Amino acid sequence: MSGNKETANKQWLVVDAEGQTVGRLASKVAKIIRGKHKTNFTPHADCGDNVIVINAEKVSFSGAKLVDKEYVRYTGYPGGQRFTTAKEMLEKHPERLIEKAVKGMLPKNKLGRKLYTNLKVYTGTDHKHEAQKPEMFNLDTFN
Repeated sequence: MSGNKETANKQWLVVDAEGQTVGRLASKVAKIIRGKHKTNFTPHADCGDNVIVINAEKVSFSGAKLVDKEYVRYTGYPGGQRFTTAKEMLEKHPERLIEKAVKGMLPKNKLGRKLYTNLKVYTGTDHKHEAQKPEMFNLDTFN
């Protein structure tokens, strides 16, 4: 049976990023957002869960990626290519670092852009989604 947006049993999950490696965290979160862990997974529908990531500033990188990895953006002007290291981004905007990693692991189409809105990333342990009654989710037990 193929599922759709209306029949999807969407949940709100809280994931603690403390001590997690960025890439492994991002791939697991992307899998949850996409809904691949569910039995009614449908490739063309938003059947995944909403994920709240807390403690974004406490993630880690393996190897020398913290100083070597560069994020590139373009201002739109001639000579407007800007580079940021992972260390600078972790200090200034740690939530962007996780958002960028997860977004890169989602499909590059309308569905991927819609799925990306199901991700909320926060520094610290506070988030503003208590009304959704999110459940804590342990990524260490998730494949």
